[in-house]
Amino acid sequence: MDRGGQGGALGEAATGLVFEEPVWLAYPDKARDVPLGREDVPEGDLAPFVRRTRLRMPQLSEPELVRHFVRLSQWNYAIESGFYPLGSCTMKHNPRLHETIAGLPGFAELHPEQDDDDVQGLLRLLKTLEELLAEITGMDAVSLQPAAGAHGELVGLLLIRAALDARGERGRTVVLVPDSAHGTNPASAALAGMEVVEIPSGPDGRIAMEAFLAQVEAVRERLAALMLTNPNTAGVFEAQIREICAAVHEAGGFVYGDGANLNALVGVAKPGALGIDCLHINVHKTFSTPHGGGGPGAGPLAVNEALAPFLPTPRIEKIGDRYRIVREDPSSIGPMLGSLGHVGVLLRALAYILAHGREHLHRIAEDAVLAANYIAARLKDHYEIPFPLPCKHEVLLTDARQRRQGITALDIAKRLIDYGFHPMTIYFPLIVRGAMLIEPTETESKETLDRFCDAMIAIAEEVEAGRTEAFKAAPHFAFRTRLDETRAARKPVLVWPEEERWAD
Repeated sequence: MDRGGQGGALGEAATGLVFEEPVWLAYPDKARDVPLGREDVPEGDLAPFVRRTRLRMPQLSEPELVRHFVRLSQWNYAIESGFYPLGSCTMKHNPRLHETIAGLPGFAELHPEQDDDDVQGLLRLLKTLEELLAEITGMDAVSLQPAAGAHGELVGLLLIRAALDARGERGRTVVLVPDSAHGTNPASAALAGMEVVEIPSGPDGRIAMEAFLAQVEAVRERLAALMLTNPNTAGVFEAQIREICAAVHEAGGFVYGDGANLNALVGVAKPGALGIDCLHINVHKTFSTPHGGGGPGAGPLAVNEALAPFLPTPRIEKIGDRYRIVREDPSSIGPMLGSLGHVGVLLRALAYILAHGREHLHRIAEDAVLAANYIAARLKDHYEIPFPLPCKHEVLLTDARQRRQGITALDIAKRLIDYGFHPMTIYFPLIVRGAMLIEPTETESKETLDRFCDAMIAIAEEVEAGRTEAFKAAPHFAFRTRLDETRAARKPVLVWPEEERWAD
């Protein structure tokens, strides 16, 4: 139980777990006899600076602090502790070598304001990454500045707006967004000052072409762009991608590619060759930089020659065998980050690309697609698959069969925790009811995929046999059991007052 008696977890005897209080509450008044050494500073009048209230800092030894955070880590879940099947997230292994590379003093101890001559090695590597990303995507230029995928979307739309302004077409403000899109797509369009118009999906999970073409015609004079994810969030490849892009271009608009699902294409197909004008790259997905904990991310933006003049500054330019940072350009939309990008993250991405090499980069996509289709083949007789197979890098299931027994996608996800697995993405994409989206990535072994599929099949068999009593309270063996969502909605606790945090 927590300090307020509001409920916590199963007892230690059942799970081996106990509640871990915040570190400052666990040792509120613990004193330490630490010698401060001799005071050689001349005496002065310090009275105005003396604290009149207690300094609220815990007095802890190193073992106490280390054990506190280790215990917290044991109750958490990470890619290092198990399979992460979250769909539309590409939770792949982060090689340890990349951490060593990014932590080298020659990288980690540089300052963003150092002279160009002091950072020639780093500039060379970043320029190499730009060139490789341009080659991989089939684009002409790359900016490493965007701090994450959604930031890349915003930058890309600002580039499109700048290009339209340069053509004297400021009236083009409509952005078409499929109903299967990531939620960041319409949000980024709104931030860029655009008007969002939704495009429906057809029964096969792809863009409904007739409705799409009708909408293009309806907004022809105001069309700025189409934002498109391919493969889409249902794991389905938009087979008519060239026709889709051609229709937008013929109407005077641009096609923005959401690169969140590039893991299905990398080394196999180039978005630029399919008609995409600009594309952000989630390096924390496709190129295996650390993903959890909220960042730092990186979302480099690749563009064709029509948008390249407007890329953000500063930029890296190569002159002969030297590199320099270009900080001013009258055509640029200006800086979008306080530096060249999240350099430590970008170095990890470069290492992943170089480790595969041109000759083996295609194996990323091929193995990811193979893994997803293997899961689909094992689970198709136990769960509903709403769209025709094969899928690409992720497989979409629904809870349609289990709903007949009163069991939902949420119940299945919570029950999966009892089998030792992190849940898949649920209730996304929004184009199907009871969605369960699974993305295994290329870095998981067949043995891991089999254990996951065995768990999913066992859950389906529990439901089919009518053994559903354990589902509504699941998970039973996790540190946190099922939360009271009704109470959370009606009586939310949104702040923790300071006086309560330090109360005895």
